[in-house]
Amino acid sequence: MLRGAAAGLVVAGAAGGGATWWWRGRHEQPPLYSETVALTSPTTRELVPAGRPELVFPGSRVLKSAAHAQQLNRQQQQWISSSAAWTRDLGEYDGLAQSALLDIHALTTGVPGGATVAGWTPLWRYVWPRDCSASAVALAVAGHPREAISTLTFLQRVQRADGWFEARYVPGTDQAPDDRVRQLDGSGWVLWAIAHVRRTLDSASGVALVQSMRRMITRSVGRVLISTNTSDFLPSPSPDYWELDDESALTLGTVAPLVAGLEAAPGLLTELGEHELAAAATGRRTELTDAVEREFGAYGWPREKRGSELDAAIAFALPPYVASAPAGATDALVKAAGQMIRPAGGLAPGAAWKDDGISWTPETAAFALASAATGDRKAAESRLRWLAEHRTSAGSFPEKVLADGAPAAVAPLSWTAALTLLALHELKS
Repeated sequence: MLRGAAAGLVVAGAAGGGATWWWRGRHEQPPLYSETVALTSPTTRELVPAGRPELVFPGSRVLKSAAHAQQLNRQQQQWISSSAAWTRDLGEYDGLAQSALLDIHALTTGVPGGATVAGWTPLWRYVWPRDCSASAVALAVAGHPREAISTLTFLQRVQRADGWFEARYVPGTDQAPDDRVRQLDGSGWVLWAIAHVRRTLDSASGVALVQSMRRMITRSVGRVLISTNTSDFLPSPSPDYWELDDESALTLGTVAPLVAGLEAAPGLLTELGEHELAAAATGRRTELTDAVEREFGAYGWPREKRGSELDAAIAFALPPYVASAPAGATDALVKAAGQMIRPAGGLAPGAAWKDDGISWTPETAAFALASAATGDRKAAESRLRWLAEHRTSAGSFPEKVLADGAPAAVAPLSWTAALTLLALHELKS
């Protein structure tokens, strides 16, 4: 997943065909920006410099030099211990689950607005609806419903009245940090997240959640219905997780979350008594699914409509985002992994991505989740072991891994942590 405007400009060139030639054979070596982020109080945190993992308590995200450091560490460890029992019953993956929980906790607790930020490095210190939705579900399945609901509540608060979400938000506000183009996928991601968080709750709490999310549910469904009210039931191009403002073709990274959202929506709407809207969502889900299978599935599930190059968005078209895998999608997942593999063993965001030697942990974790949810345990475990082996010295998930296996760029990254935790949950279920 691309973060930062400068990186987006590089990708625009890399994805453009003829402009990619000068990347061939070059291995980029961005530095590791931090070992992790560590709490300095219940509401503040600092980046831990690369190469200085000893500044935090082992197995924590707490700075040793913080005021009341011992108390902060005890509170964080109590939070970890209060997680669902399955997170401590994973054998070789116990440490991996703890790393994911610690990273999410450090990027959630005390953050203004109650949502999960993508990272703590300045250009990542924002709330992306996509990442936030995944974190909400991960928190819920890990036994932390309060934080999960807080994250969803923030998203409801910042959503526009017309159902659109900005690409990202300044924590605690409904303001975007720049003029990055709004993204349609968010309206699908939040519906999927609400439905999955609801499943983790008892009956009364689940009813309360859905009632409290009425505005976001109806606005999101309305936005998807309006955006797909076209002759072919497909929306106009919109930026997706590649974060390119000038996306000229409709991508699977946009439409797959919309399919997932429309699959989740009828049950939520029926529970709200919105029967007419539920029927409309059901009908449009069929129309959109057929259109996606016709314009993407028939072409082998490429990144772009009627395209040829695969990318990581194929994982979004599979369980657990939808109940069952569409025809050919699991084969496309395997094929995409073969085309996206990088020297260190992780995956690039797409087959057309620049040949820079860098593995990306969110995409690798997304494939672990898709493999786990579709029954390919061997592939899922292989990806999870790779993620475990390429954490920073402090135990956090970096955004990137260099060709030589060294962690690089942002650490921690909440999307990677959330997807890893969800993959572990799928394997345990």
